[in-house]
Amino acid sequence: MGFLDIKNATKSYGSMQVLHETNISVEEGEFLVLVGPSGCGKSTLLNMIAGLEEITSGEIAIRGRSMNGVKPADRNIAMVFQSYALYPNMTVSGNIAFGMEMHGIAKPERAKRIDQVADLLQITHLLDRKPGQLSGGQRQRVAMGRALVREPDVFLFDEPLSNLDAKLRVDMRTEIKKLHQKLGTTIVYVTHDQIEALTLSTRIAVMFGGYVQQLGTPKEIYDNPANMFVAGFMGSPSMNLFPAKVVSSNGRPAAEVRLATGSTAAIPFAGEALSSSVGRDIILGIRPEAITDQDGADRNSRAIHVVEAPVEVTEPAGSDTFVVSQVSGKDVTGRFRADVSVRAGDVFPFAFNMEKAVAFDPQSENRIA
Repeated sequence: MGFLDIKNATKSYGSMQVLHETNISVEEGEFLVLVGPSGCGKSTLLNMIAGLEEITSGEIAIRGRSMNGVKPADRNIAMVFQSYALYPNMTVSGNIAFGMEMHGIAKPERAKRIDQVADLLQITHLLDRKPGQLSGGQRQRVAMGRALVREPDVFLFDEPLSNLDAKLRVDMRTEIKKLHQKLGTTIVYVTHDQIEALTLSTRIAVMFGGYVQQLGTPKEIYDNPANMFVAGFMGSPSMNLFPAKVVSSNGRPAAEVRLATGSTAAIPFAGEALSSSVGRDIILGIRPEAITDQDGADRNSRAIHVVEAPVEVTEPAGSDTFVVSQVSGKDVTGRFRADVSVRAGDVFPFAFNMEKAVAFDPQSENRIA
């Protein structure tokens, strides 16, 4: 039993089921991120934990106590919204104190908690200002402060950074991560941004179509995606996915692919997992950082294989250069070193690290190796 247990939870609106049987157990102090595209069910699940949406079937429990039918105010949760939801006529101090006042916490204790949280979030100098005088990042800190002073069992974050500009989002990600490491609080965090999911979480639930597609650590999700949706959704740039055929090459299983030149190449797999699948069509998945220039290839890998392929596009990105070729009719992106001399139209050696390659079934789209 976890600190927060979601057991066979479903949500329907009439005959339309938007969240299918969901099972997630969150340990105390864990940072769980629910990630997926719009309409996948992640915000619905968060609202069910908060009590803002009724559960259709199943159970949600906190500290072993069922939350089914329990009002939001009685759940000892705190929520941070995308819109900040601050009272414009109150000062920062008043906004942070409001929830404590509603719960009957004495004024000296309120003042103590406000000072502690303001110091933690570095907003002490803002306590006498009103929300209209604050930047977006400052407003989000105030919203977080209002949640922190409650000292809840579970913090719920609903896309809290989506209204901020790109640089501020990165800064606030770091602040939230520091906060979690310092306080050890239990957090459930909703986002559609897979970079937020990978950088903030201790575990990720990737959602699509009302189902949890995969639940695991950031490394498990990134390195070992359960299906093609997870592979394509997580990572920036996303995992390259292209058709291949399993063939035997010098007695070892290899992925046969078609190059833009019209020729084919057989790229040996690192292991023997697909030895019994010779002749089978697959979708090969490999991340951009596992397709590099030869000198940039992982020297610890024992499965670097070089393929000469025409360069379609180069995209300088400061610390890296992304290089695009066509493989089996699909654009495939490699992450090269910034100082590599490569131009569109060149036929260039691409180094594939097949220790990082995964294979999917084209029909079910599930991972097979």
